[in-house]
Amino acid sequence: MSRYFCTFLLLLAATMAAPSVRAAESPILLVVGFSAGGPTDIIARVIGARMGELLGAPVIVENRAGASGNIASEAVARSTPNGRTLLLAPLVFAVNETLFPDRRFEYSKDFAAVAPLAETSNVLVVHSTVPAKTVPELIAWGKANGDLMYATAGRGTVTHLAGELFGEYTGVKMVPVHYKGGGDLLNDIISGQVKVTFSTIPPVEGFIAQGALRGLATTGLERDKLLPNLPTLDESGLKGYDMRLWLGLLAPKATPADFVDRLAKAANEALTDRKVLATFDAQGFAPLHGSPAEFDTFMKAEIRKWGAVARKIGVTE
Repeated sequence: MSRYFCTFLLLLAATMAAPSVRAAESPILLVVGFSAGGPTDIIARVIGARMGELLGAPVIVENRAGASGNIASEAVARSTPNGRTLLLAPLVFAVNETLFPDRRFEYSKDFAAVAPLAETSNVLVVHSTVPAKTVPELIAWGKANGDLMYATAGRGTVTHLAGELFGEYTGVKMVPVHYKGGGDLLNDIISGQVKVTFSTIPPVEGFIAQGALRGLATTGLERDKLLPNLPTLDESGLKGYDMRLWLGLLAPKATPADFVDRLAKAANEALTDRKVLATFDAQGFAPLHGSPAEFDTFMKAEIRKWGAVARKIGVTE
């Protein structure tokens, strides 16, 4: 075999291999429906970086904030289903199925579940001047006053629905006081302008330790590692109360199953990485492992659950 013919064969092999190499190295876009710098964005970036290492392709986080995450969701739903575009879906994604009936996408028609990623509880907190030191005492105090005013991060937000679900379980008339964001809400709950709220744990943890606020219970079915001395609402008599803020990965509906499985495997492996887990800890999240099928079942259950709450209180746009 001549030297020239050998060279030709080598060049031919390189040319044939090039498309697959380029495909393997083409970036994966991870779309986040909220601004950069928040917990959701931080989780996306650390998990994306590790998944990129495992997949051999850079994962680029793109923030498309607005409309409670619906702008990002629609963008991913309409993207090419080739395994190169993902959505970081939070709990509010499930709420939006009912909250925004005019949205131009639907979970069951437009998305494929990839994997769950993380979860965290909220904490029911009251101002230090509230006489209640337990959930039963808060229920009694609320009923004695005729209603219970509580601060939310906005109409239809998770904090709003958490309070309404509390009312469903207890029979207390819940009166929401809506804020445009977490900063003003936190200032007013600390000052006692509004005395009750459901909050993610990191922003209020220090104030609970100082005594300015009092934590009564967390909202998951298991005690939260950040506040292990607090009971859950389930333990406090509200059997079955379960509200966890979760994050997971979705892909466009027609994404091939082998691509989805590969992405899910990388996500689950990334959740064992020490740097990823340290970031989760700092943001108050715990890893949440699962297969595409398991996450799909979970998603459908969450959509049904929060849809029922939203419809009952008439929270739709």
